[in-house]
Amino acid sequence: MAILTEARFSEITQSFSEIGPIMVVGDLGIDKYTYGDVKKISPEAPVPVLEVSKEWLKLGLAANIGHNFKTLNIESTLFGVIGDDLNASVFENLLEDSDLNIWGLVRDPERPTIFKERVTTDTQQICRIDYENLKEISKQTQTHLKKKIDDFADKHNALILEDYAKGTLTQELLEVLIKEFKAAGKLVCIDPGRNTPPRYYTGANLLKPNLKEARIMVESLGYRETQLEKISEILVEELKLEKVVITLGSEGMALTDTLKGGKMKIIPTAATEVFDVSGAGDTAISLLTASLLAGATLEEAAWIGNCGSGVVVAKKGTATVDQNELHEFFVKLQQRI
Repeated sequence: MAILTEARFSEITQSFSEIGPIMVVGDLGIDKYTYGDVKKISPEAPVPVLEVSKEWLKLGLAANIGHNFKTLNIESTLFGVIGDDLNASVFENLLEDSDLNIWGLVRDPERPTIFKERVTTDTQQICRIDYENLKEISKQTQTHLKKKIDDFADKHNALILEDYAKGTLTQELLEVLIKEFKAAGKLVCIDPGRNTPPRYYTGANLLKPNLKEARIMVESLGYRETQLEKISEILVEELKLEKVVITLGSEGMALTDTLKGGKMKIIPTAATEVFDVSGAGDTAISLLTASLLAGATLEEAAWIGNCGSGVVVAKKGTATVDQNELHEFFVKLQQRI
């Protein structure tokens, strides 16, 4: 059962425009969708031939968080590394088309701008083509990025570290940003990377892995544990976390808040239709962070994040949610329960 009344839901979400800017640091990229129909098999090889009817580009990876914030009337600034190539200009244009600034971008001629193309039909994804370099950014690029972050840090009330393990969030950068923002009394929320050593995230306010990521993290910490509550306890204790939200897909979310006794609680999923899970995690971390800044409890924030994810998984491709969609979904959810 949802623990939010409609009045409380509106109180929190309508405060989004007043919570001040949120800094987003992480891997950046472009998502391309190539859509069409398959009517034959290639004579050259046993593969389908896609007759393309539509192509579109969207902001991907951490940039999708910035896009979500914009559609939710939340101010934010995006920081990360792109290449010095044609796709870098395309990425900047996508940001500007979404009314997002490019102040926090660093161009690195030694790296390509991350570009992911999904080839899909109405019923299935045929393949995905990735253009990326997974090596850590150079010390020079890291220094340039950190300087940009330092120039804007005082103007932001929270930090989201969106780690897709593509090389932007190095150990040094993660540790210093968590330390500095925590010392300034600001909220630090992390969407972790599957291949990043979990101790790099020590001291954050909130960690939001999915279940597979959480299991990988506790195993890398030296534990062989399958019980969900114990997994959450290990993450809290070993990484000195305040809050943990483990997303469980169709099973909902597992919440642990050390400020509220530390006992894990599971809330069910809000999604009624799942078309594409791309971007659902970005929406969840966006709404969790914004709701906590707006004064929500972790459980209230998780319900709002749950609703946002329920909206985007019913859309094609990397998607966002706006205030109207969020409210309409919540009202329908209340009617169901």
